[in-house]
Amino acid sequence: MPKIFLSILTFLLLIGCGEAMGDGSQARIFIMGDSMLASNRGGNQAVGNVLETELGQEVIDRSVSAARYFYFLPISGAAGLSIPAQYRAGNWDWVVMNGGGNDLLFGCGCGLCQGTLDRLVSADGRSGAIPQQVAAIRQSGARVIYLGYLRNPGTFTPIKGCRAAGDELDRRIATMSTFDAGVTFVSLADLVPHGDWSYHQLDRIHPSVKGSAAIAKRVAAVIRAAPRRRPQP
Repeated sequence: MPKIFLSILTFLLLIGCGEAMGDGSQARIFIMGDSMLASNRGGNQAVGNVLETELGQEVIDRSVSAARYFYFLPISGAAGLSIPAQYRAGNWDWVVMNGGGNDLLFGCGCGLCQGTLDRLVSADGRSGAIPQQVAAIRQSGARVIYLGYLRNPGTFTPIKGCRAAGDELDRRIATMSTFDAGVTFVSLADLVPHGDWSYHQLDRIHPSVKGSAAIAKRVAAVIRAAPRRRPQP
């Protein structure tokens, strides 16, 4: 087997690990998604880490950088790069998730993305990979928080061309959330103040430590405000 292939395989397996599950016996919050949630985990300052501190509860985080909904290679799911494959059944009260941005960026270059958007979530919010995944999670009784993406208002970002497709993705997921009281769409479009660079890393794409903390606090506020009784799927 070529050395380059072995190197790539090792890299994929390493970045796909996420947080070790353990027995998860005390955890009632599960996180899955892409780099927006996985960023800053190395310093224990990812969204999941801050959420644990905010709520005083154990959180299982299986999010993986570069994760997408649509992959063609079996290794993708094994490495956690397939967002649906990240999910693990459990007695979760909440599943916090995001995803779809990498499908738009790498699948259609944030350009002619109508087909990719439709595969992710239909215009009416009722079908597609995202509603299918959310519905499957809801069957367990867990409530779902689906996060939109950070924006860069008034500052440069190399993915500026993704704005229109990203806005439409948010709109469709927000529509999806209106059909089930157990699903909450949390927009992050207004989280970053105009011209503020501090919520992003130097790449202007991924959240900084401050950005991850701000996302976690917004999620924690939703969980605190929710009624204790879980809506039935």
